[in-house]
Amino acid sequence: MGTEAARLLPGGIATAVGSWPGTDPREAAATVLGELPDLAHLVELPGRGVGSDLLGRMSPLLVDLRFDTTTRGYRLASRPGAVSRRAHDLLRADLDALEEAWETTGSAGTGRVLKVQAAGPLTLAAQVELPGGHRILTDSGAVRDLSESLAEGLAVHVAEVRKRLGAEIVVQLDEPSLTDVLEGTLRGVSVLNTVRAVPAPEALAVLDAVITAQAAPVLVHTCAAPPAIGFLRGSAAAALGFDLATIGTRDLDAIGETLDAGKQLVLGLVPTTAPPTPPTWRAIAEPAVRLIDRLGFGRRLLAERILLSPACGLGSAPLPWARRALTLATEAARALADEPESLSFGQ
Repeated sequence: MGTEAARLLPGGIATAVGSWPGTDPREAAATVLGELPDLAHLVELPGRGVGSDLLGRMSPLLVDLRFDTTTRGYRLASRPGAVSRRAHDLLRADLDALEEAWETTGSAGTGRVLKVQAAGPLTLAAQVELPGGHRILTDSGAVRDLSESLAEGLAVHVAEVRKRLGAEIVVQLDEPSLTDVLEGTLRGVSVLNTVRAVPAPEALAVLDAVITAQAAPVLVHTCAAPPAIGFLRGSAAAALGFDLATIGTRDLDAIGETLDAGKQLVLGLVPTTAPPTPPTWRAIAEPAVRLIDRLGFGRRLLAERILLSPACGLGSAPLPWARRALTLATEAARALADEPESLSFGQ
């Protein structure tokens, strides 16, 4: 999978994390396909409400598991209900809109690469409740069932998207709760109910069960602070993605070891909200260049193993800034691909 990952996730390109502002799947699909020529994605539109956010849209992908809602979020349901049906209909609408835009933009038959996103098994187990109100993470048997269901359902989803579009597929697993899962900082249903920290080997087995079931390279993205880079380095993922602003000096060794292990990196560098002074592509590219210089790698690595993206999802961003964020990521990535050795920055 390493050679395939390097081909489908090459350095010097831009992508996005997944969520997008607005509620119109056709407009969103057309925009993302136009702005991200090298690695567009199946857009998530959380602005549509229940069933369209990172967790809710997983209900139609799981095998023999469905979601309902509570005042706190989502829980497992004994049978499909209104929430599951809504999530299913929204995902169908997203796929139909993407297929239409794919044809309209002339992407069909070109071998173009597309990324599909799914909530990772550890985040699902951390954030979705059992029928009794406890997090799935508190029941090891339920975690195993969830992981197996996700592995199977996601593989079917990937196969459908590949067949619909004739595209090559990359899978992204989103694990925003990963650090909390490993450190045991999740709250229970009351102050008397705690959620234990999941030992790294146990968590890795859950995550890898989903990764290794996919017939496509897998990128694991986390916007947790700090990102669990050392843990993810040991996973079967071909690539890791994280917000570069969340790392500290303590994370540098883990990043260097991850690159030494042959994995690709997706660096979140573009702000998800518009700063007072709009940045240039040079300002976006600079932290990536400085990171590689500090780690002692040759700058050609930027063109071979480093991808750029917004820091996290753009679902809450104003639409003009969301579009600008993709443009900045693309411009900065092209500079890293074309002239990494010549880039210089003031002290």
